[in-house]
Amino acid sequence: MNLLRKPGAIVVAALALAALPATAAAHDGDHPFKNCTEAYANGHSDIPKGDEHYGSHLDRDGDGLGCDNPPAGFVPADDKPGEAGAESEAENGTDLAATGGDDSTPYLAAGGAAALLAGGGVLVAVRRLRRTDARS
Repeated sequence: MNLLRKPGAIVVAALALAALPATAAAHDGDHPFKNCTEAYANGHSDIPKGDEHYGSHLDRDGDGLGCDNPPAGFVPADDKPGEAGAESEAENGTDLAATGGDDSTPYLAAGGAAALLAGGGVLVAVRRLRRTDARS
């Protein structure tokens, strides 16, 4: 077995995993939140038992309310801007489709580019190493 192939495969696999998008999908409301951090990020707190977002794992004190200790600066889903901005854009004639980009998009693109460059560098280094071994 060539010892360069196994580390090379590991590097390629690691670079491929690093290049995968790391964005979280929006909660669709069909199931309970995974944890209170996810609930707070989606603007939900004090989730009553019987609500579609409620789960017993979210109610640590057993009082029937899940995620009842929101962090400082928490903004409820009802108070978050969203639909009003879309209406004003439609009125101005800029009713283009949303691309889904956010503040992390440039960082993800830069990380993907860095992963591609690193992978190319590894390939060049391995080829040079093989050429020097073949000459010996």
